[in-house]
Amino acid sequence: MRDSVGSVSLAGILMRPDRQYWIFDLDGTLTKPVHDFDAIRRMLGVPIGRGILEWLAALPENERAPLVAALDRHEYELAKTAESADGAADVLAALKRAHRRLGIVTRNNAENVEVTLAAAGLDGFFEPDSIMSRDNARPKPDPDGIHQLLARWTGDRASAVMVGNHRHDLAAGRAAGVATVHVDIEGVFEWADLADVRVASLRDLLA
Repeated sequence: MRDSVGSVSLAGILMRPDRQYWIFDLDGTLTKPVHDFDAIRRMLGVPIGRGILEWLAALPENERAPLVAALDRHEYELAKTAESADGAADVLAALKRAHRRLGIVTRNNAENVEVTLAAAGLDGFFEPDSIMSRDNARPKPDPDGIHQLLARWTGDRASAVMVGNHRHDLAAGRAAGVATVHVDIEGVFEWADLADVRVASLRDLLA
């Protein structure tokens, strides 16, 4: 399944009968990227280069709680203005027509996921129990969310695909043993070694 930009088609991947389970990252993958993670680190006092959720989790509860609340509020404001990524709705619709199972694994919280999907016009594609947030799964790159979805669907990892724009998404997919699609609108593909397929836009899957 390894390919590069422009050389992969939906018919070549999606229509294969062994690719039944499609799991997506949310922010920056299904939606246009708006999160400035270094700015968020500065806002919360997280050292540059450290994982935000991981750093917060290591704090004492009395220090962590107000910072998590601040993060939730900030991401909620971003969620309200979310826009669908190029090709996202078309790809999801095509997968639905092909009777594929669709899921989301995100490091965002459950409320913000709901707001994001509604704002981006993507809320009709996912069943509530097929959305794994930081509220009900260990954050990526831990593969817990992927494992939970496959268990819920009684699906096997050889039939699953993880689609994302960040190392966390691809590393989680690799750790779960599923195929990975790296989406990078700049075409740099910083984590190409973790990707089976690399596309500059979800729309490239419809080429």
